[in-house]
Amino acid sequence: MEIEFDPDKEATNLTKHKISLKRAAEMETLSLKRDLRFDYGEERFRAWGLIDGETYCFAFTTRGERVRAISLRRAHDKEMDRNVP
Repeated sequence: MEIEFDPDKEATNLTKHKISLKRAAEMETLSLKRDLRFDYGEERFRAWGLIDGETYCFAFTTRGERVRAISLRRAHDKEMDRNVP
């Protein structure tokens, strides 16, 4: 899967979460859900999975056939319990 993202969003994610948005392409997805918490003006998704054996949460949208990254961060234990079967 090819991940596209805004360069400023990449810089922010690296500073805040210490991981490149590019790494989302390596994630072994365990669960995927639509993000219905807010009206974002576009359909958004959240995926939970593993990168290098560690749990991560990946927020993204789709634009045609492309995956546009919003955020990639370490997942909290509680959200893994809530969202991963």
